[in-house]
Order: sequence, then C-alpha cells, then structure tokens
Amino acid sequence: MNQVAVFAEHRPLLMSIAYRMLGSRADAEDAVQETFLRWQATNPGEVKSAKAFLATVVTRLCLDQFKSARAMREVYVGPWLPEPLPPGGLAEPDNKVELAESLTMAFLVVLESLSPLERAAFLLHEVFDYDYGETAEMIGKSETNCRQLIHRAKEHIASRHRRFDPTQEESTRVTAQFLEAAKTGDITDLMAILAEDVVLTSDGGGKVRAALNLVHGADAIARFVVGVVRKSMPANTVHQITEINHQPAFLSYLDGKVIAATILDVRGGLIRNLYIVANPEKLTRIGVI
Repeated sequence: MNQVAVFAEHRPLLMSIAYRMLGSRADAEDAVQETFLRWQATNPGEVKSAKAFLATVVTRLCLDQFKSARAMREVYVGPWLPEPLPPGGLAEPDNKVELAESLTMAFLVVLESLSPLERAAFLLHEVFDYDYGETAEMIGKSETNCRQLIHRAKEHIASRHRRFDPTQEESTRVTAQFLEAAKTGDITDLMAILAEDVVLTSDGGGKVRAALNLVHGADAIARFVVGVVRKSMPANTVHQITEINHQPAFLSYLDGKVIAATILDVRGGLIRNLYIVANPEKLTRIGVI
C-alpha cells in the first residue's frame, strides 16, 4: 500500500482527533493536511506504525495550534462555541458510544475548560483507547505526568458533565415543544420544558446579534427566547428539526440560508443547556435548502 493510500485509511481517525481537540472542522482539516505533508516527507520504512505516527503528528500539531486559538478566543466577542456538526459531518473510525458522547456540544464545551495537554491526554486515552504509555509518547510527556493529566481531566469532567441519553422520541418531542412555545410566545410552556438551572450560550462572534453573556435560569431564558423570536426573527424564517453533534437540535433558515443552529442538551425530559450558534462563519458547512 502506497503512502497516499495509508494516509487515506487513517484520515477519519485523524479528523476525529483534530476536531475534538480544536472544535473547528476548518482548523481540523488544516491540521490533517499538514500531517499529510509531513507523512509524505517521511520514509515509511523508518516508521514502525503508520497509525501511531500519524496520530502523534496530528495531536502535536493541534497542541501547537491551540496556542494561537486560545489567544484568538480571548478577544472573541461573546461566548465561543465549537463549530456545529450535522449528521454525517464527520466520518468516524467506528461507532463506539464514547466517540458519539465526546462529540456532543455539551461535552465539547466542558473540554474547553481543560488545559490543552489535559484535553489531548484525556481524549487519546479515554475516547480513542490509547494506553498510558502510548498517550504519554504522543503528547511528549512522561507516563507519570500523563496519568496525572488524565486523572485531573476525568475529575473535572465528572464534576461538570452528567451523561444522559434521551430517546429519539423524547428528543423530538422536547425539540418540537420548544419550537412551538417559542413561536407562539408562550413563556409558561417554555418554562415547563426548561430545567430551573438551565444555561443558554449564544455565539454570534460579533458578526450578528447574540447574548454577550451566558443566560441563567428558566424564566430569564424563556423571556430571552420569546424576545428574540418577536424582535429579531423574520416571519418567513423556517425551522428544521435535526440532530447536531449527536444532540437534538433545529436549524433556522432565512431565504434558504442557515442563520442559526440551536442545540438542546436534554436530560430527564428537560432542557439543561441551550447552545445557539449564529456566527455565520461557523454555519457555512451546514448546507442550504
């Protein structure tokens, strides 16, 4: 098998690692492309495992890229959210439950609170099943240091992320109820499906109007959503229920163009988090109708 074919075989894995590290398909593709260039400049006969070599290269490139990405996010207007992924938006190497869970918007937001090394070590070990020794070598740290990084990451994630997989029926029902209540302006119906401690994160990136701070609580969020629909949502806006990042969601279209992606974190029949991505630069890959 030639170098191009070998790389193509492992490309889904590399994209999976890079997107989870960077939260952006565009940035992930840049990292994967640079990995390909470095692979082409390598003598395959000197590489024991192409998979390990390529995964190490893309991981270290992502760690390097994090430095500039973090600097940009410090001056980002309002909250920053990962680029939303529609169904099939990322080819995965297999269908592990951990892979799907680690793609949810709720999980990716928690990952943002980790240091780059903690994030890399956690993902490689817990999601992609590399052992401690392999993970340590990939991130360029000792195995002892690697174990400490993973332990801290697991504790942090456990304290902030509660996993609950709603059924497809429940997801569709709650999403439809949310849309109907928002369109009719029924605050009481909205609050009935919002957890008391629900949090809304809205990412406009300074490109479009969006909440510059997190919105907390069912009452505040219900009034915020109704206000947005009444004041800022044109009457001819079309909403399409779908799935984004393996979570229930809907896309809002205006004249056939996506203007917002709303992702619902549903647990126990209630919405625990609402993520609204309205930055047009993050919606270019969602598609048009």
